[in-house]
Amino acid sequence: MEDKDYKVKLEIFEGPLDLLLYLIKKDEIDIYDVSIGRITKQYLDYINTFKMLNIEVASEFIVMAANLMYLKSRELLPQTQQPPEEDADEEDPRWELIRQLVEYKKFKDVAQFLGTQEVKADEFFATTPELPDLTAPAPDIVGQVGIFDLIRAFQKVLKRFENSTDIREIVSDRYSVADKIEHLLEAIPMGGRVRFDSLFSTAASRVEVIVTFLAMLELMKLNHLMVEQEQMLGDIVVIRPNL
Repeated sequence: MEDKDYKVKLEIFEGPLDLLLYLIKKDEIDIYDVSIGRITKQYLDYINTFKMLNIEVASEFIVMAANLMYLKSRELLPQTQQPPEEDADEEDPRWELIRQLVEYKKFKDVAQFLGTQEVKADEFFATTPELPDLTAPAPDIVGQVGIFDLIRAFQKVLKRFENSTDIREIVSDRYSVADKIEHLLEAIPMGGRVRFDSLFSTAASRVEVIVTFLAMLELMKLNHLMVEQEQMLGDIVVIRPNL
């Protein structure tokens, strides 16, 4: 693949706990019912995808991956062979991680509530401040698309080539990020809106999908493309704004 050393320099503001909460929400399960085996596999799939795309991630992501694999290995051991833990008063090795996730989600929900109130305060003058209901679920912010959403959509496209051996990939067709940038700008007119997956409909190999996605990330970084979702975990739409 041409541009094999191309590195995506993205600011990833979310951390490993954000990714875990995202995976839990995607599976529509309760934090307390999380399966360490399943979430570890999904988490490692994301880390491997970041590596495939040469996207730099903070060391905290690697530390969490190691912690998840440790917890998974503990679950596989009989209770009599569990390693001793200082001050451990429970048998389930998941509880420390679950406590972290619950506490982190509380802070995220409060921060999201305060952010929403700040926006409202710019439009209205309230004589009596509204007290936050911390027991209510945080509302989904429609339209916002994070890096985890993009990686999830990219993984779905890539699955088309999981069990196939493509002849064009064997002969090593070469694609460059620059070529795919030009292709995307031709495919999406000014002011146009296109479904994310449709931009990969003619891709003939994994390599072409990867390079096209890298080109998309580069255009997003330059503000030539934007992405949005009509609903949480819904289809992603790629937009080319009128500059």
